[in-house]
Amino acid sequence: MTSLRFHPRLSLLMAFITLTLLLAPFPLPAQEGLATVRLDGRTLFRLGPNAELEARPRARQVERQLAAVLETPQGINRARIEPVGESGEARQISVAGRPLVVVTPADAEANGQRLDVLARDWATLIDQALATAVDRRDSDRGRFVTSVQVSVETAFARLLESAISIIPRILAALLVLLLFWGLATGVRALTRAIFARVVKDRTVENLVRQVSYYTVWLLGLIVAASAFGLEPSTLATGLGLTSLALGFALKDILSNFVSGLLILTLRPFQLGDQIIIGETEGSVERIELRATQIRTYDGRRVLVPNAETFTSRVTNNTAAPVRRGKVVCRLNYGIDIDAISAVMREAAQATPGVLAEPPSSVRLSDLGQSELVFDVQFWCDSRRSDFVATASEVRKSLVAALRTAGVGLPDQARQHLVVHTPDNT
Repeated sequence: MTSLRFHPRLSLLMAFITLTLLLAPFPLPAQEGLATVRLDGRTLFRLGPNAELEARPRARQVERQLAAVLETPQGINRARIEPVGESGEARQISVAGRPLVVVTPADAEANGQRLDVLARDWATLIDQALATAVDRRDSDRGRFVTSVQVSVETAFARLLESAISIIPRILAALLVLLLFWGLATGVRALTRAIFARVVKDRTVENLVRQVSYYTVWLLGLIVAASAFGLEPSTLATGLGLTSLALGFALKDILSNFVSGLLILTLRPFQLGDQIIIGETEGSVERIELRATQIRTYDGRRVLVPNAETFTSRVTNNTAAPVRRGKVVCRLNYGIDIDAISAVMREAAQATPGVLAEPPSSVRLSDLGQSELVFDVQFWCDSRRSDFVATASEVRKSLVAALRTAGVGLPDQARQHLVVHTPDNT
Protein backbone atom coordinates (compact mmCIF):
# COMPACT_ATOMS: atom_id res chain seq x y z
CA MET A 1 0.00 0.00 0.00
CA THR A 2 1.40 3.39 -0.99
CA SER A 3 1.63 5.96 1.78
CA LEU A 4 0.98 9.67 1.46
CA ARG A 5 3.90 12.04 1.76
CA PHE A 6 3.60 15.42 3.47
CA HIS A 7 5.78 18.27 2.29
CA PRO A 8 8.37 19.17 4.94
CA ARG A 9 7.64 22.90 4.70
CA LEU A 10 3.94 22.24 5.33
CA SER A 11 4.80 20.05 8.30
CA LEU A 12 7.06 22.75 9.77
CA LEU A 13 4.44 25.44 9.26
CA MET A 14 1.84 23.23 10.96
CA ALA A 15 4.28 22.68 13.82
CA PHE A 16 4.73 26.46 14.21
CA ILE A 17 0.96 27.04 14.25
CA THR A 18 0.49 24.21 16.77
CA LEU A 19 3.20 25.63 19.01
CA THR A 20 1.62 29.08 18.80
CA LEU A 21 -1.78 27.71 19.81
CA LEU A 22 -0.27 25.70 22.66
CA LEU A 23 1.51 28.78 23.98
CA ALA A 24 -1.52 31.05 23.50
CA PRO A 25 -2.41 31.10 27.24
CA PHE A 26 0.93 32.72 27.99
CA PRO A 27 0.89 36.53 27.73
CA LEU A 28 2.91 38.14 24.99
CA PRO A 29 5.24 41.04 25.76
CA ALA A 30 3.11 43.60 23.96
CA GLN A 31 0.04 42.50 25.89
CA GLU A 32 1.97 43.02 29.14
CA GLY A 33 2.61 46.68 28.19
CA LEU A 34 -0.72 48.52 28.22
CA ALA A 35 -4.34 47.44 28.28
CA THR A 36 -7.48 49.45 27.50
CA VAL A 37 -10.18 50.17 30.08
CA ARG A 38 -13.65 50.48 28.52
CA LEU A 39 -17.10 51.39 29.75
CA ASP A 40 -20.06 50.57 27.54
CA GLY A 41 -17.60 49.58 24.82
CA ARG A 42 -15.97 53.02 24.73
CA THR A 43 -12.33 53.59 25.57
CA LEU A 44 -11.55 55.50 28.78
CA PHE A 45 -7.80 55.18 29.27
CA ARG A 46 -4.93 52.72 29.05
CA LEU A 47 -2.99 51.38 32.00
CA GLY A 48 -0.08 49.04 32.60
CA PRO A 49 0.64 46.27 35.09
CA ASN A 50 1.11 46.76 38.81
CA ALA A 51 2.75 44.67 41.49
CA GLU A 52 -0.18 42.25 41.67
CA LEU A 53 -1.75 42.05 38.20
CA GLU A 54 -0.71 42.24 34.59
CA ALA A 55 -2.16 44.96 32.42
CA ARG A 56 -5.08 43.07 30.93
CA PRO A 57 -6.41 41.49 34.18
CA ARG A 58 -5.98 44.84 35.86
CA ALA A 59 -8.05 46.58 33.16
CA ARG A 60 -10.78 43.95 33.47
CA GLN A 61 -10.84 44.46 37.23
CA VAL A 62 -11.40 48.21 36.75
CA GLU A 63 -14.21 47.49 34.28
CA ARG A 64 -15.90 45.16 36.79
CA GLN A 65 -15.70 47.87 39.45
CA LEU A 66 -17.30 50.39 37.08
CA ALA A 67 -20.08 47.92 36.28
CA ALA A 68 -20.67 47.41 40.01
CA VAL A 69 -20.97 51.18 40.50
CA LEU A 70 -23.61 51.37 37.75
CA GLU A 71 -25.79 48.86 39.58
CA THR A 72 -26.70 51.62 42.06
CA PRO A 73 -26.83 54.79 39.89
CA GLN A 74 -28.55 56.87 42.59
CA GLY A 75 -25.44 56.70 44.78
CA ILE A 76 -22.97 57.83 42.13
CA ASN A 77 -21.03 61.02 42.94
CA ARG A 78 -17.93 62.66 41.62
CA ALA A 79 -14.75 60.63 41.64
CA ARG A 80 -12.43 61.20 44.58
CA ILE A 81 -8.64 61.08 44.44
CA GLU A 82 -6.73 60.03 47.56
CA PRO A 83 -3.05 59.30 48.18
CA VAL A 84 -2.33 55.66 48.98
CA GLY A 85 0.77 53.65 49.76
CA GLU A 86 3.29 53.80 52.54
CA SER A 87 4.60 57.19 51.50
CA GLY A 88 1.62 58.32 49.42
CA GLU A 89 3.40 57.60 46.14
CA ALA A 90 0.17 56.47 44.37
CA ARG A 91 -3.34 57.91 43.88
CA GLN A 92 -6.55 55.99 44.36
CA ILE A 93 -9.69 56.98 42.39
CA SER A 94 -12.96 56.08 44.13
CA VAL A 95 -16.65 56.57 43.30
CA ALA A 96 -19.45 56.14 45.82
CA GLY A 97 -16.97 54.75 48.33
CA ARG A 98 -15.86 52.01 45.92
CA PRO A 99 -12.17 52.04 44.88
CA LEU A 100 -11.91 51.85 41.10
CA VAL A 101 -8.25 52.17 40.19
CA VAL A 102 -4.92 53.00 41.82
CA VAL A 103 -2.80 55.29 39.62
CA THR A 104 0.83 54.33 40.07
CA PRO A 105 4.05 56.14 39.09
CA ALA A 106 4.49 53.44 36.43
CA ASP A 107 1.15 54.50 34.89
CA ALA A 108 2.27 58.13 34.87
CA GLU A 109 5.55 57.18 33.20
CA ALA A 110 3.79 55.00 30.62
CA ASN A 111 1.40 57.84 29.71
CA GLY A 112 4.05 60.55 29.78
CA GLN A 113 2.34 62.68 32.47
CA ARG A 114 2.82 63.62 36.09
CA LEU A 115 1.05 61.43 38.61
CA ASP A 116 -1.45 64.03 39.88
CA VAL A 117 -2.29 65.27 36.39
CA LEU A 118 -2.91 61.73 35.18
CA ALA A 119 -5.09 60.94 38.20
CA ARG A 120 -7.23 64.03 37.58
CA ASP A 121 -7.57 63.20 33.89
CA TRP A 122 -8.65 59.64 34.64
CA ALA A 123 -11.10 60.86 37.30
CA THR A 124 -12.64 63.32 34.80
CA LEU A 125 -12.97 60.58 32.18
CA ILE A 126 -14.60 58.26 34.71
CA ASP A 127 -17.11 60.96 35.77
CA GLN A 128 -18.08 61.69 32.17
CA ALA A 129 -18.38 58.00 31.27
CA LEU A 130 -20.51 57.21 34.32
CA ALA A 131 -22.81 60.15 33.63
CA THR A 132 -23.33 59.00 30.05
CA ALA A 133 -23.85 55.40 31.17
CA VAL A 134 -26.48 56.42 33.74
CA ASP A 135 -28.38 58.42 31.13
CA ARG A 136 -28.43 55.41 28.81
CA ARG A 137 -29.91 53.29 31.62
CA ASP A 138 -32.76 55.63 32.58
CA SER A 139 -35.38 52.90 31.99
CA ASP A 140 -35.67 49.12 31.86
CA ARG A 141 -35.81 49.22 28.06
CA GLY A 142 -32.77 51.49 27.94
CA ARG A 143 -30.90 49.18 30.31
CA PHE A 144 -31.65 46.16 28.09
CA VAL A 145 -30.74 47.89 24.83
CA THR A 146 -27.59 49.31 26.37
CA SER A 147 -26.52 45.91 27.68
CA VAL A 148 -26.87 44.31 24.24
CA GLN A 149 -25.19 47.20 22.48
CA VAL A 150 -22.37 47.31 25.01
CA SER A 151 -21.70 43.59 24.64
CA VAL A 152 -21.47 43.85 20.86
CA GLU A 153 -19.35 47.00 20.89
CA THR A 154 -16.98 45.60 23.51
CA ALA A 155 -16.55 42.34 21.60
CA PHE A 156 -15.73 44.12 18.34
CA ALA A 157 -13.45 46.60 20.07
CA ARG A 158 -11.45 43.84 21.72
CA LEU A 159 -11.34 41.90 18.47
CA LEU A 160 -10.00 44.94 16.63
CA GLU A 161 -7.45 45.58 19.34
CA SER A 162 -6.26 41.98 19.21
CA ALA A 163 -6.10 42.07 15.41
CA ILE A 164 -4.04 45.26 15.44
CA SER A 165 -1.68 43.68 17.94
CA ILE A 166 -1.41 40.16 16.51
CA ILE A 167 -1.65 40.50 12.71
CA PRO A 168 1.65 42.40 12.32
CA ARG A 169 3.37 39.73 14.41
CA ILE A 170 1.89 36.96 12.30
CA LEU A 171 3.08 38.71 9.14
CA ALA A 172 6.54 39.18 10.64
CA ALA A 173 6.69 35.50 11.66
CA LEU A 174 5.62 34.39 8.16
CA LEU A 175 8.26 36.63 6.58
CA VAL A 176 10.89 35.09 8.85
CA LEU A 177 9.73 31.60 7.90
CA LEU A 178 9.88 32.55 4.22
CA LEU A 179 13.41 33.87 4.67
CA PHE A 180 14.60 30.74 6.46
CA TRP A 181 12.87 28.56 3.86
CA GLY A 182 15.04 30.17 1.22
CA LEU A 183 18.10 29.83 3.46
CA ALA A 184 17.37 26.15 4.16
CA THR A 185 16.86 25.46 0.46
CA GLY A 186 20.15 27.18 -0.32
CA VAL A 187 21.99 25.19 2.37
CA ARG A 188 20.57 21.94 1.01
CA ALA A 189 21.61 22.80 -2.55
CA LEU A 190 25.09 23.85 -1.36
CA THR A 191 25.47 20.61 0.59
CA ARG A 192 24.47 18.59 -2.47
CA ALA A 193 27.00 20.45 -4.63
CA ILE A 194 29.82 19.97 -2.10
CA PHE A 195 29.17 16.25 -1.67
CA ALA A 196 28.94 15.77 -5.41
CA ARG A 197 32.60 16.84 -5.64
CA VAL A 198 34.07 15.68 -2.32
CA VAL A 199 32.19 12.60 -1.08
CA LYS A 200 30.42 10.08 -3.27
CA ASP A 201 28.56 8.33 -0.44
CA ARG A 202 24.88 9.12 -1.04
CA THR A 203 23.82 7.93 2.41
CA VAL A 204 26.20 10.31 4.20
CA GLU A 205 25.13 13.08 1.84
CA ASN A 206 21.48 12.37 2.67
CA LEU A 207 22.20 12.52 6.41
CA VAL A 208 24.16 15.78 6.29
CA ARG A 209 21.73 17.41 3.87
CA GLN A 210 18.64 16.61 5.92
CA VAL A 211 20.19 17.46 9.29
CA SER A 212 21.45 20.82 8.00
CA TYR A 213 18.11 21.52 6.29
CA TYR A 214 16.00 20.88 9.37
CA THR A 215 18.49 22.63 11.65
CA VAL A 216 18.04 25.81 9.63
CA TRP A 217 14.29 25.34 9.83
CA LEU A 218 14.47 24.88 13.60
CA LEU A 219 16.40 28.14 13.93
CA GLY A 220 13.80 29.75 11.68
CA LEU A 221 10.98 28.57 13.94
CA ILE A 222 12.74 30.00 17.00
CA VAL A 223 13.30 33.35 15.29
CA ALA A 224 9.71 33.34 13.97
CA ALA A 225 8.42 32.67 17.48
CA SER A 226 10.48 35.63 18.71
CA ALA A 227 9.08 37.79 15.89
CA PHE A 228 5.61 36.69 16.91
CA GLY A 229 6.28 38.11 20.37
CA LEU A 230 7.34 35.10 22.41
CA GLU A 231 10.33 35.82 24.60
CA PRO A 232 12.88 32.99 25.01
CA SER A 233 11.98 32.62 28.70
CA THR A 234 8.27 32.51 27.87
CA LEU A 235 8.91 30.04 25.08
CA ALA A 236 10.96 27.80 27.36
CA THR A 237 8.26 27.97 30.05
CA GLY A 238 5.56 27.15 27.53
CA LEU A 239 7.53 24.23 26.14
CA GLY A 240 8.15 22.96 29.65
CA LEU A 241 4.50 23.18 30.64
CA THR A 242 3.26 21.63 27.39
CA SER A 243 6.02 19.03 26.98
CA LEU A 244 3.79 16.27 28.34
CA ALA A 245 0.98 17.06 25.89
CA LEU A 246 3.47 17.45 23.05
CA GLY A 247 5.11 14.17 24.02
CA PHE A 248 1.84 12.28 23.71
CA ALA A 249 0.70 14.13 20.59
CA LEU A 250 4.02 13.84 18.76
CA LYS A 251 5.12 10.47 20.13
CA ASP A 252 5.04 8.69 16.77
CA ILE A 253 6.59 11.64 14.93
CA LEU A 254 9.47 11.92 17.41
CA SER A 255 9.96 8.15 17.33
CA ASN A 256 10.21 8.21 13.55
CA PHE A 257 12.56 11.20 13.68
CA VAL A 258 14.96 9.58 16.17
CA SER A 259 14.80 6.27 14.30
CA GLY A 260 15.60 8.10 11.06
CA LEU A 261 18.70 9.67 12.63
CA LEU A 262 19.81 6.27 13.92
CA ILE A 263 19.26 4.62 10.54
CA LEU A 264 21.23 7.33 8.76
CA THR A 265 24.00 7.13 11.37
CA LEU A 266 24.28 3.34 11.84
CA ARG A 267 23.56 2.70 8.14
CA PRO A 268 22.08 -0.83 8.23
CA PHE A 269 21.36 -0.24 4.53
CA GLN A 270 22.18 2.43 1.99
CA LEU A 271 20.49 4.15 -0.90
CA GLY A 272 20.11 1.68 -3.76
CA ASP A 273 20.14 -1.42 -1.53
CA GLN A 274 17.41 -3.98 -2.09
CA ILE A 275 15.82 -4.85 1.23
CA ILE A 276 12.84 -6.67 2.72
CA ILE A 277 10.88 -5.06 5.59
CA GLY A 278 7.90 -7.16 6.62
CA GLU A 279 5.84 -7.67 3.49
CA THR A 280 7.58 -4.84 1.59
CA GLU A 281 10.48 -5.64 -0.73
CA GLY A 282 12.23 -3.31 -3.12
CA SER A 283 15.05 -0.81 -3.63
CA VAL A 284 15.79 2.00 -1.15
CA GLU A 285 15.25 5.33 -2.94
CA ARG A 286 15.32 7.81 -0.05
CA ILE A 287 16.00 7.70 3.69
CA GLU A 288 14.17 10.65 5.20
CA LEU A 289 13.93 11.62 8.85
CA ARG A 290 10.31 10.48 8.94
CA ALA A 291 10.14 7.46 6.66
CA THR A 292 12.16 5.25 4.34
CA GLN A 293 11.04 5.36 0.71
CA ILE A 294 11.14 2.00 -1.07
CA ARG A 295 10.43 1.35 -4.73
CA THR A 296 8.95 -2.13 -5.10
CA TYR A 297 9.81 -4.35 -8.05
CA ASP A 298 6.42 -3.73 -9.63
CA GLY A 299 7.05 0.04 -9.66
CA ARG A 300 5.07 1.14 -6.62
CA ARG A 301 6.48 3.56 -4.03
CA VAL A 302 6.04 2.64 -0.37
CA LEU A 303 6.89 4.85 2.61
CA VAL A 304 7.78 2.74 5.64
CA PRO A 305 7.87 4.71 8.96
CA ASN A 306 11.38 4.78 10.35
CA ALA A 307 10.25 3.50 13.75
CA GLU A 308 8.88 0.38 12.05
CA THR A 309 12.02 0.06 9.91
CA PHE A 310 14.34 0.38 12.89
CA THR A 311 12.50 -2.13 15.11
CA SER A 312 11.60 -4.70 12.41
CA ARG A 313 13.67 -7.48 10.93
CA VAL A 314 15.32 -6.10 7.80
CA THR A 315 16.78 -8.39 5.13
CA ASN A 316 19.40 -6.67 2.98
CA ASN A 317 19.73 -8.69 -0.21
CA THR A 318 22.52 -6.52 -1.61
CA ALA A 319 24.64 -6.05 1.52
CA ALA A 320 27.17 -8.39 -0.16
CA PRO A 321 28.01 -8.12 -3.88
CA VAL A 322 27.25 -11.83 -4.53
CA ARG A 323 24.32 -14.00 -3.59
CA ARG A 324 23.75 -17.73 -3.63
CA GLY A 325 20.81 -19.09 -5.57
CA LYS A 326 19.24 -22.54 -5.57
CA VAL A 327 17.29 -24.58 -8.11
CA VAL A 328 15.52 -27.76 -7.05
CA CYS A 329 15.57 -30.76 -9.44
CA ARG A 330 13.48 -33.91 -8.95
CA LEU A 331 14.74 -36.99 -10.82
CA ASN A 332 13.84 -40.67 -10.97
CA TYR A 333 15.54 -43.28 -8.79
CA GLY A 334 17.02 -45.14 -11.78
CA ILE A 335 19.76 -42.57 -12.55
CA ASP A 336 23.48 -42.65 -11.78
CA ILE A 337 23.57 -40.13 -8.95
CA ASP A 338 27.26 -39.21 -9.18
CA ALA A 339 27.31 -38.91 -12.97
CA ILE A 340 24.11 -36.87 -13.17
CA SER A 341 25.25 -34.65 -10.28
CA ALA A 342 28.38 -33.83 -12.27
CA VAL A 343 26.27 -33.07 -15.36
CA MET A 344 24.04 -30.68 -13.42
CA ARG A 345 27.00 -29.00 -11.71
CA GLU A 346 28.75 -28.38 -15.03
CA ALA A 347 25.53 -27.12 -16.64
CA ALA A 348 24.92 -24.65 -13.79
CA GLN A 349 28.55 -23.49 -13.77
CA ALA A 350 28.55 -22.86 -17.53
CA THR A 351 25.40 -20.71 -17.40
CA PRO A 352 25.95 -16.99 -18.22
CA GLY A 353 25.76 -14.90 -15.05
CA VAL A 354 26.98 -17.64 -12.72
CA LEU A 355 30.25 -16.71 -11.00
CA ALA A 356 33.29 -18.97 -11.22
CA GLU A 357 34.04 -18.44 -7.53
CA PRO A 358 32.57 -19.79 -5.34
CA PRO A 359 31.88 -22.81 -7.60
CA SER A 360 28.45 -24.32 -8.14
CA SER A 361 27.47 -27.40 -6.16
CA VAL A 362 24.87 -30.19 -6.30
CA ARG A 363 23.51 -31.90 -3.20
CA LEU A 364 21.00 -34.69 -2.77
CA SER A 365 18.64 -33.08 -0.29
CA ASP A 366 15.74 -35.55 0.01
CA LEU A 367 14.54 -39.04 -0.89
CA GLY A 368 10.95 -38.83 -2.01
CA GLN A 369 8.48 -41.66 -2.51
CA SER A 370 9.06 -41.78 -6.26
CA GLU A 371 11.87 -39.28 -6.92
CA LEU A 372 15.23 -37.97 -5.81
CA VAL A 373 15.43 -34.28 -4.81
CA PHE A 374 18.60 -32.40 -5.74
CA ASP A 375 19.57 -28.82 -4.74
CA VAL A 376 21.66 -27.14 -7.43
CA GLN A 377 23.37 -24.13 -5.80
CA PHE A 378 25.17 -21.35 -7.65
CA TRP A 379 26.51 -17.83 -7.00
CA CYS A 380 25.62 -14.67 -8.93
CA ASP A 381 25.17 -10.91 -8.59
CA SER A 382 23.07 -10.03 -5.52
CA ARG A 383 20.80 -7.58 -7.34
CA ARG A 384 17.35 -8.99 -7.84
CA SER A 385 17.22 -8.40 -11.59
CA ASP A 386 20.45 -10.32 -12.12
CA PHE A 387 19.54 -12.98 -9.55
CA VAL A 388 16.15 -13.75 -11.09
CA ALA A 389 17.49 -13.73 -14.65
CA THR A 390 20.44 -15.98 -13.74
CA ALA A 391 18.20 -18.44 -11.88
CA SER A 392 16.00 -18.69 -14.95
CA GLU A 393 19.00 -19.37 -17.20
CA VAL A 394 20.27 -22.05 -14.78
CA ARG A 395 16.92 -23.86 -14.99
CA LYS A 396 17.07 -23.78 -18.78
CA SER A 397 20.64 -25.13 -18.78
CA LEU A 398 19.72 -27.95 -16.40
CA VAL A 399 16.76 -29.05 -18.52
CA ALA A 400 18.88 -29.05 -21.68
CA ALA A 401 21.77 -30.92 -20.02
CA LEU A 402 19.50 -33.58 -18.53
CA ARG A 403 17.76 -34.15 -21.84
CA THR A 404 21.14 -34.47 -23.59
CA ALA A 405 22.22 -37.02 -20.97
CA GLY A 406 19.08 -39.03 -21.61
CA VAL A 407 17.58 -38.41 -18.18
CA GLY A 408 13.81 -38.21 -18.19
CA LEU A 409 12.27 -35.57 -15.96
CA PRO A 410 9.33 -36.59 -13.74
CA ASP A 411 5.90 -36.06 -15.28
CA GLN A 412 3.52 -34.99 -12.55
CA ALA A 413 0.55 -35.47 -14.89
CA ARG A 414 1.31 -39.16 -15.41
CA GLN A 415 -0.86 -41.50 -13.32
CA HIS A 416 0.08 -45.08 -12.47
CA LEU A 417 -2.98 -47.35 -12.30
CA VAL A 418 -2.86 -50.75 -10.66
CA VAL A 419 -5.69 -53.07 -11.69
CA HIS A 420 -6.77 -55.51 -9.03
CA THR A 421 -8.35 -58.74 -10.41
CA PRO A 422 -10.83 -60.28 -8.04
CA ASP A 423 -10.13 -63.83 -6.92
CA ASN A 424 -12.88 -66.13 -8.31
CA THR A 425 -11.94 -69.05 -6.09
